[in-house]
Amino acid sequence: MDRPTNLMVITSVVLLESVPDWDRVLDVMRSRIIEPYPVFSQRPVPRPGPFGRHEWADDPHFDLERHVHRVTLDGDGTDAELQGYIESHLARAFDLTRPLWEVHLVSGHGAGAALVFRIHHALADGMALTRVLLGLTEDAAGRPGDLTDAGVSAELHGIPLPRLSAAGPTAADTPTQRPLVAAARDGWDRLRRNGLGSSASDAARLALRSGQVVADLLLTTNPSSAVGGSPGHRKRIVWTEPLPLSGLKQTGRLVGATLNDVLLSAVAGALHAYQLERPGAPVDLVTMVPVNLRPLDEPLPRELGNRFALLFLRYPSSDATPLGRLALTKARMDWLKASPEAALTFALISVIGRTTGALERRVVDFFADKAIGVTTNVAGPRQVRHLAGVPVTGVLGWVPGSGKHTLGFCIFTYADTVRIGILADEAVVARPEELLDALEDEVDVLVRLGAAGPTAGRAARRRS
Repeated sequence: MDRPTNLMVITSVVLLESVPDWDRVLDVMRSRIIEPYPVFSQRPVPRPGPFGRHEWADDPHFDLERHVHRVTLDGDGTDAELQGYIESHLARAFDLTRPLWEVHLVSGHGAGAALVFRIHHALADGMALTRVLLGLTEDAAGRPGDLTDAGVSAELHGIPLPRLSAAGPTAADTPTQRPLVAAARDGWDRLRRNGLGSSASDAARLALRSGQVVADLLLTTNPSSAVGGSPGHRKRIVWTEPLPLSGLKQTGRLVGATLNDVLLSAVAGALHAYQLERPGAPVDLVTMVPVNLRPLDEPLPRELGNRFALLFLRYPSSDATPLGRLALTKARMDWLKASPEAALTFALISVIGRTTGALERRVVDFFADKAIGVTTNVAGPRQVRHLAGVPVTGVLGWVPGSGKHTLGFCIFTYADTVRIGILADEAVVARPEELLDALEDEVDVLVRLGAAGPTAGRAARRRS
């Protein structure tokens, strides 16, 4: 799924209160990543056969210190300097003769440090990698843990999907490749197990909704807009200040919306404001939303891999009012939660992951080009964690794009705050700082609406 202008590399940052001991960082990496997950010491190698697939093989020359680097920022250690350092690595592809990941311990970021992770999507999906990285941390008592300690639901956006027994597709498959027909049958079985029930009425409802979803998947288009176009090689990143959750939750309670609904409506507001400053009327923009299919109360498998579904969400970014955007966001997310779209797209991913490389590329581009990019939301630990004995002050992420994606959002909650990272293609969105300012302004507006109380809530409900 890599493209010259869009690498499938997940970038994340763990912000630290002070600079940790280097040897302790290496020990933590070795014992909590390398040893439990062999894929971090493996490389992709071609598999014989007509499909042009790859499989994982041990790197005979693996050396942890070739993947973990130390650097000190030269200037005043501002966020802008850290931003520039990260951006300088975004367009650099991995060497396929070595494991597809790296970590940079960046000292001199204010009084603290930052651990910058670059990990190819082939190793695992974003939620699994988040669990792996948070597994490096400990609580105040020194107990290691991951997202299973976060007290969040097992599904990323509250979409109720039963647990699936079959493993999802991976970008570098296991050595045994099943025939395409069997993969398609498996995909349909997963859809049936995720259906609405076994009665005739439930089956009819499932068929109707499935037909609607299939039509949406095939016919959805992303309209021409100020954030659309042909991506280039250079990417830009920005991120918000820590945003308090309490005010946003209060806003959601006014209209029965989830925190996720409120945050997505804030992004829609930023997209609306950004479009207003450019030629043409604002339009509703489409984003792809990944949904986790791994139960968070079960350990990750040693092979990791990818196990997720995708949804198309049309941001209400043409609506001119914050309350209108919130009401529409809630309504659209509620529809997605009740639809079989996630099961259908998981079945589709299962099938195309086992086709030829050329066909897979065409199908991926067909669906990817229906959206401006990807929006992901991860609920992290509620309490402060420590890494190598140093308190973690924040966690950031930037989701990669595929095809012609130009703009992605990563929402990460940690220790009762939320940060939103924006990854933008410089050729299309040259100044993502403007989008960032609009996003923070929209959050301020939503918090004030929440503080205004029931009057604002009634207005929002009338819009829905």
